[in-house]
Amino acid sequence: MLTIPLAATPSQLLSVALAQQNCGLALYQKRTGLYLDLYVAGNLIMAGVLCRASVYLVRQAYLDFVGDLAFIDTAGSDDPQYTGLGSRWLLLYVGANLATGS
Repeated sequence: MLTIPLAATPSQLLSVALAQQNCGLALYQKRTGLYLDLYVAGNLIMAGVLCRASVYLVRQAYLDFVGDLAFIDTAGSDDPQYTGLGSRWLLLYVGANLATGS
């Protein structure tokens, strides 16, 4: 597992290499929650995914993303809010073997 560094801002764009994949992440807070867009090699893999605590975000191997992403609440089980990103809520990259349970 790898923790992806985040800032406590309502909207951010990140570039990160995950399992030799050049990934772009867009995180943005709306009234209804925190949302994520995921790009791999410049291609949109998924958009507008509601971020929930302790729930895999990608979940589908056919999306051509190796592994998965998940938010963890270090102080309970609440869904992430931008004000605690990087401290209370951590974004984890989970490698393919751990994500599939093999």
